Amino acid sequence: MTRVWQWNRPVTVREVLEDLQQERSIAYTTVMTVMDNLHQKGWVRREVDGRAYRYTAVSTRAAYSAALMNEAWSRSDNPAAALVAFFGMMSPEQREALQDAVRMVSPNPAGNPAGGPVGNPAASPPEPTAEAAEGADPADDTEPGSGR
Repeated sequence: MTRVWQWNRPVTVREVLEDLQQERSIAYTTVMTVMDNLHQKGWVRREVDGRAYRYTAVSTRAAYSAALMNEAWSRSDNPAAALVAFFGMMSPEQREALQDAVRMVSPNPAGNPAGGPVGNPAASPPEPTAEAAEGADPADDTEPGSGR
């Protein structure tokens, strides 16, 4: 998925293979299987291009990450405690990014340039949105209808 997200365009198994082979030895069939699995799970869609498929990410990496965080948070029996523990693990840079994100999604009430509730600088962030998670399926660069 990283390669598909990085390129931000439809890609073939061959393109992913050639890119991965710059770092390590990997078989064409391995990449094809992974791309097909990604397709089966709904993380990528594919369209026929000659005898191959072109794969496109269904969602962004950010949306996928958000969905993972939302899923983990929603499974907690104490969501507030889970958030506090999560925030406690953040680096100062991550906390700053969180504050920036909260400002982006929070209304900006009059008299509160930072956004969020007036007079409450420690206001908790809003619930994460359930953006579409991206599926993970292997790619298939074989001829459509060949059973792959």
